[in-house]
Amino acid sequence: MTTRTITVTVNGRTRSATVEARKTLADFLREDLGLTGTHLGCEHGVCGACTILVDGAAARSCLQLAVQADGHEITTVEGIAAEDGTLHPVQQALHESHAFQCGFCTPGFVMSICGMLAEGTRPCTRAEIREELSGNICRCSGYQTIIDGVEKVLADTADAGATGTER
Repeated sequence: MTTRTITVTVNGRTRSATVEARKTLADFLREDLGLTGTHLGCEHGVCGACTILVDGAAARSCLQLAVQADGHEITTVEGIAAEDGTLHPVQQALHESHAFQCGFCTPGFVMSICGMLAEGTRPCTRAEIREELSGNICRCSGYQTIIDGVEKVLADTADAGATGTER
């Protein structure tokens, strides 16, 4: 078994660990760091449940090896709410829209939306929002309330002049 020591910044905290060279970033986050908000669905990069931010951009953690994250900054769903428990604007908008039923896909959608906002993407129509979120699958919501939540966060962040990635 080949191992390598990596150092990553996860949710603002520098972490070092020795990992198997073949361990996925998703498994590293879940098993080694205990950040179980990153969900594993398909493990093929199709469902989006494992979406995180790597250096501010949305990425599928099931498709990346932990050793590839060495030296990078990672944000998981656990790292976006405020220390006092105040929800992130994306989380709040989705909550107010009653966007999800079972919640399994929620972290992936939240992080994909945060990534979209961090990149400066501002879809104007429901069809454009659907296109932006087409890499995430939800099996129980019907998507309409998720899109409602995205419209809300887009309006709220436009009013505040924010990107939606700040706390």
